Amino acid sequence: MTAKVGFFPQNNTLWVARHRDLLPGAEWVDLNTLGRGERVDPARALPSAHGDHLFDGGYDFIGTGSTPPVTAQAKGHDIVYVAISEPRVENGRLVVRDDSPIGSVAELKGRRVALGHGSWQTTLLLLALEREGLGWGDIVPVDAYGNAAELLVNGEVDAWVGSYPYLTPVESRTRTLVETDGLFSHRSLWFTRRDFARERPEELAGIVAALQRADRWTEQHPREAAALFDGDLDAWEHALRTRPWGLHPVSEEFVAEQQHAADLFHANGLVQRKITVADAVLPEIGELVARTR
Repeated sequence: MTAKVGFFPQNNTLWVARHRDLLPGAEWVDLNTLGRGERVDPARALPSAHGDHLFDGGYDFIGTGSTPPVTAQAKGHDIVYVAISEPRVENGRLVVRDDSPIGSVAELKGRRVALGHGSWQTTLLLLALEREGLGWGDIVPVDAYGNAAELLVNGEVDAWVGSYPYLTPVESRTRTLVETDGLFSHRSLWFTRRDFARERPEELAGIVAALQRADRWTEQHPREAAALFDGDLDAWEHALRTRPWGLHPVSEEFVAEQQHAADLFHANGLVQRKITVADAVLPEIGELVARTR
């Protein structure tokens, strides 16, 4: 196999597959070595590096959260979805400090909200705002990854879309403003280029099968899997124990949810092009994924 497979710890499945060498012959590409691409103003645009690297020779296959493939399509990239996870609503939520006077999303108007912009966190925050009749322009988004929890507890931001394991160390000092459950399914997903899916189906099948093996092993050995990640072992074990495992075919429900998010991104000026999510779904790939389960 000569496929280039991108990986990073936020996609736990790919990280485990890489560190357990479950895909012999593949070229594993650490996304951190490729960079996040051009920095964008989080109030006006979405970063697009995950999708861009599929088309600049960076890699052939990647797994992310829900936002990057929408951004990729909006840039005109000819991507196709490969698979989705089950909902991961326990993985994170919108929080404030435990002593914050903020009691609702409506009270975030004009406030600073930290998030990993361009990830699933953008989708969650935008959906939470929409439910209160607000839009992206009503808050001050702060693009923050590694130090977001610190920004919150130090009072430099007013709220944070936090996720595990990064929530664990500060959980006792935060209060939940909005749960992910009830907003959207927050699934992991995997995607590739249309030409790779159509011209190299055997390699794609091999990748999917390897990722299924990674998920089965992680589900059975969460403590050992946690040791593969950098950071607090107990926090990573908790994160891995509380999420579902296994790759599944793309569903109509998921496509509808993605379409709603894509329409919101466009309406709020975060992407400049309207898209049809269903254009990136190929029935034969769903059949391929179903055969690996």
